[in-house]
Order: sequence, then structure tokens, then C-alpha cells
Amino acid sequence: MSSQSEVPASSVLLSFTADNVRSYRDEVHLSLLATRLALPDVRREIHTRSSSRAIGVLPAAGLFGANASGKSTMLYALADMRNIVVSSFRSGTRSSGIDRRAFALDDVFSTRPSRFAIELIFEGVTWQYGFEVDDERILGEYAYHYPKGRQALVFDRNLDGLTFGPPFRSTGRALRQLLRDNALLLSVAGAADDEQLGPLFGWFLRNLRLAESSNRASRVVRTAELVNDPQTKERVMAFVRAADLGVTDIERAPVDPEVAERLQRALRILEGEEGAPDATDEETKVVFADSVRLKHRGSTGDVDLDPEDESEGTMVWVGLIGPVLDSLDGGHVLLADELDTSLHPHLVLMLVGMFQSPDMNRRCAQLIFNAHDVDVLGDSDDAVLGRDQIWFAEKDHEGATSIYPLADFRPRRDEALGRRYLQGRFGAVPAVDPGELRIGLDLVNR
Repeated sequence: MSSQSEVPASSVLLSFTADNVRSYRDEVHLSLLATRLALPDVRREIHTRSSSRAIGVLPAAGLFGANASGKSTMLYALADMRNIVVSSFRSGTRSSGIDRRAFALDDVFSTRPSRFAIELIFEGVTWQYGFEVDDERILGEYAYHYPKGRQALVFDRNLDGLTFGPPFRSTGRALRQLLRDNALLLSVAGAADDEQLGPLFGWFLRNLRLAESSNRASRVVRTAELVNDPQTKERVMAFVRAADLGVTDIERAPVDPEVAERLQRALRILEGEEGAPDATDEETKVVFADSVRLKHRGSTGDVDLDPEDESEGTMVWVGLIGPVLDSLDGGHVLLADELDTSLHPHLVLMLVGMFQSPDMNRRCAQLIFNAHDVDVLGDSDDAVLGRDQIWFAEKDHEGATSIYPLADFRPRRDEALGRRYLQGRFGAVPAVDPGELRIGLDLVNR
């Protein structure tokens, strides 16, 4: 293994588990641990304090499946976990409930708890953290770490009480006084800036940011913030030039105080401190119109275009630049919903390739995304994604989603994955019925 793949990562996500969350009625598990199928130049070797043996970690994972199969649900479930950690104490009151999304297609599950759990390496130590909630309160919460290679209790909370491991008992006495039935202990620790648990809260604050259509405005604002700084503007422009958009310059548009407040709110939305507005919200349009100006090459010189005159693909790309640079710089986990929407396949491959590259992604930032574009799957051993980085989402006849890895099929290294996927070999494709289309056309033409 080359030393290039041994990265100075401050944190990496190893796995995520969810149960009774959105379209996941039953437990689902996503792993970012490298397997023997991993691409050798992509696998990252992450060392912990307790072992001289490195852990193989993947910098990206892609989910594929039919429309409405639930592949976006994985990203939303990760974002849900983050939002509950970040906001359950700060934004809640003693009488407020828990903002969770249980499986909606069976009334039985509306009263059953939702569960979230992650495993990560944080500051050289492996951690396990999870919680169980219903609509009203926290039913359980736990954290374990492995400072010396063996599992040690940080805290364990259930309806009968709260227990802390020996090194955390002084922290427990202080935090216990602030605890509410509907607030996570980790959320309390973050609000109290606790020295021992606050850093883990900080990991959630910086990670699992979701890039989706409804928060593109706030992401454009983040890119505009980088443009406003001469030290980071050239990096933004490098991304723009790489995409061949015909854009010669980006400027932060001057704003009045009222609009500036809207921009700050958009940034808070991106941070997860406020709910995302609907994509048609007038305030969102103001953010678009007043945050950034793009200059294009013209026959007689550069020309400014209003954002509404920009192509959809241009604004999608501009809205990704800020979060991508933040993730690469900080070694953070970025969630990208429908990554290939309005982007040329070459741009999608380039973006995924940045996270895969040890040279461009030196801190092992991680990208979890979903897409339809089979170019990412590849038709040879030159594919951008490794065989253990590809997952499929499929929905059963009761509307429940399951996910499973391509690795279960033991694909050959040189297998034409994109073509095999479209042929239905791996499942997760729509059951298209041309007969129903004909019926619909016949009804129209009567």
C-alpha cells in the first residue's frame, strides 16, 4: 500500500444504520469499510491510537435504483440523524416533540420507535453512537468508544436512567441537570460546549450536510462567501473553468442590510440550524438574485447574466462548489441527492473522482450520493467507483425500501456493470409496463 493512501484524517464515517425511518421500514445498513474488492488507489488506510493495524475506508459510496425506490432516503435518513443531534435541545422546548419521519405506509409503524446509529473514527478513536426516538421523547441513547482497543462505555441512557463510564462521570453530573425527555444528551453537550462530548457534537455539526434541490440557494450563498475572499476565489474559479461553463468570473453581488439578513438565514439553513425553505419560496429567489453574479464570454467582452437567465446545470454546479470545497478542506462527509440532475456525465465523473483521488482529497472527505447515470458504474475496470462502493435501493410491494451492495453479486473486476445493471442483473430497476402506456394513450385518443 502506498504511503499516499495513508491520510491525516481527523474523522471518517465507517457505517450508518437506520430502522423505521422514512421508507426504511426494516433495518438498513450502509458500510464505508473497504473490502477486498476495493480499488487499490482509492482505499484509504486510517490509523487509530489503539492499534498499529490500519482500517481500510472508502471515500465515496453511490446508491442506484429506480425512481421512487428510496435511494434518496439514505441521504435523508443521515441528514435526519444530524438534525436531531444538532437541534433537539437548541431548537426544542419541554413541550415540543421529536422531528422524525417513521415509515408512513403502515399505521403500526407510526407508533414504533425510529433508530439511528453510526460508527466513526474521530480524532484517532473509534466511536459508536446511536439513539431511539418516538414522536414525543428519547427512548434510548448510547455512546461507546475504543480508546485502548476495547469497547468502553461513554454513556447509556434509557427510560430507567442514565449511566456514564468512569472518565465521563463529572461531565454527566453537569449535563444531567439540563437534560429533557425530548432532547438528546449529545445535543445538550453541544449547547453546553462540554469539553468531553462537545467535540462529538461538533462532528455532527460539520458533517452529513445534505445537498438537495430545496437548499441550492443556501449552497450558492456559500459559494458566494468563498468568492468574497480573494484567497479562496481562485479555487472557486478553477472549479468553474473545469466545468467549461463559459463563465469568466464570479462576483459577490452588493447587498443591502435586509437582503444580507436573508443571506445569513440561508447560511443558517445550510448549517442545519433552520429548516430549508421550499424551492419556490420568494426568499429563496431573493437569495439567488442577490448573492452572486456570473460573467460570461461575449463577442465584445464579458457580459453579466441574471441568475434566472443561467442554465439549470450552471446553477447546480455553482451550488455544489462551496460544499465540496468545505468538505475536501475539512475531511467532512457530504451528502449529494440526485448528483447527476442537470449535470453532464463528465462533470459527475469528475466530481466523484475528486473524492476518490488521494491527491485531491488528502483528508479523506467522503461523498455519499445517489444517481441514475450508469456512466458512474462503468463498463470496464476503468470505472470511477469500486465494486464495494456501489449500492442498490429497491422497494417491495408494501412500499418498504431495502439496500444491498453490488459486492453481494461478486462481480468480476472487468464486468460491464452499467450494462448489466440496465439489463436487470442486479435488480433495482423499474418494472416498466409498455402495455399500461398504451392503455393511457388509447384513453387520451378516444
